[in-house]
Amino acid sequence: MFGQYSSEESPLHNLHVDTDQSPPTTTLQIITITSGTQGSGDCRHDDDEINPVDAWLPITESRNGNFFTCVFHLLSSGIGFQALLLPLAFSILGWTCGIICLLLASTWQFYTIWLLVHLHEALPGPRCSRFLQLSIASFGPKLGKLLAIFPVMYLSGGTCVILIITGGRTVELFYDTLCGSGASCDAKSMTGTEWFLVFTCVAIVLAQRPNLNSIAGVSFIAAITAVGYYTLIWVSTISKDRPNRVSHDPLQNGKSDMATIPAIFNALGIIALSFRGHNLVLEIQGTLPSSSKHPSSKSMWRGVLLSYLIIAMCIFPLAIAGFWAHGNKIPTKVGNTSIFLQFYSQNVSKSVKSLAYILALINCLSSFQIYAMPVFDNFELRYISIKKKRCSRWVRTGLRLLFGGLAFLVAVAFPFLPSLASLIGGMALPLTFAYPSFMWISIKKPRRNGFMWCFNLGLGCLGLALSVIVVIAAVWTLATKGLHANFFKP
Repeated sequence: MFGQYSSEESPLHNLHVDTDQSPPTTTLQIITITSGTQGSGDCRHDDDEINPVDAWLPITESRNGNFFTCVFHLLSSGIGFQALLLPLAFSILGWTCGIICLLLASTWQFYTIWLLVHLHEALPGPRCSRFLQLSIASFGPKLGKLLAIFPVMYLSGGTCVILIITGGRTVELFYDTLCGSGASCDAKSMTGTEWFLVFTCVAIVLAQRPNLNSIAGVSFIAAITAVGYYTLIWVSTISKDRPNRVSHDPLQNGKSDMATIPAIFNALGIIALSFRGHNLVLEIQGTLPSSSKHPSSKSMWRGVLLSYLIIAMCIFPLAIAGFWAHGNKIPTKVGNTSIFLQFYSQNVSKSVKSLAYILALINCLSSFQIYAMPVFDNFELRYISIKKKRCSRWVRTGLRLLFGGLAFLVAVAFPFLPSLASLIGGMALPLTFAYPSFMWISIKKPRRNGFMWCFNLGLGCLGLALSVIVVIAAVWTLATKGLHANFFKP
């Protein structure tokens, strides 16, 4: 997917195109990055001389976004199923440690988003509208690609696969709720593969919008439905009586040290992985217009402030209310997050349960669109690098159908992939908690041993350590509890 990038040139800026295919812009600037010069021109500040190739690719094809579209995209990419596991983290850490860790993690990721927003156009040259571009500008072509390719690829394509698995099982839950139990319903119900196929077909049909800016309406729906089902869950949780004998003592109390330490690290991993969307921050900012007088960072940062206030209003009440109501009764199996959606929807009316499932389903379909866009962008870049012309409508449709088929195949082949989310997600954690700090040092070059230099270096190293800890804890859990690897049996 990323093999088209030269080891000596910045991606997106090394293509020679036919003049009759070029969009109405002035010149095509060739911008090279030498591996020995960190921070050399890869990112630019003024849209007046935009690279023509950017106008051919889905992420940067349209830069007519605004504050509201920015907020919609950030909410769509920032709220997801993974935060449903936060009460489980609280049940391991307890009230005090759980709340403190959640506050620290939210502040940490909020700061790294601030770094990304202000690095988007920090250097001369075309704007860094993709995380991989910023990584190459910061660390050089070879190291930049090595560090960024896996987390970007996993957080884009991998999230789409997990959305197919989660969405397909949510469709099944919705069907079972409407149909009820009984032999007639069981006979009419489809297999797991068929539910996955239904979800994938609908998602790919919706994925035919041309560019990231054009799916703002879809992101708005994703934001509304995410806020809706999160609010519905925690409100219905606190409005009903708690189960008998609910305890709020940490689950690891009374266990040996060898069992307690991995449990605590897993809880930290759940909290860290409850935040997502860093791999799309630069892409979202790339849809905003920018000039030397009105840089995109101003509109983007205002959008970040509002969207993350809304995200906090969803995540914190769910974590606190979920642990308060269920305590040690929360499922401890970290697998498909639809299990937790089903758990929180128990003992409520059929109408409320159906509403929660349909909101979650619509959110999965809508979120699929924004997470698939970087994959579409890379597919089209590969096509452009070969053909030296922009994708036609039919080629673009074919590439998106190809990705849908590949994602469906992976979802069917590895339906247990959500059980590996802690392991694989831990490997991608540096993208959220470490890389932005190192990028700031590389590009901004603060005074050595000054406050910003020491603070970002320490924060970046701590992010790498957290990633290693989460991966080790995930491996330990898999080794002790095992993995039900049901290949091709969703």
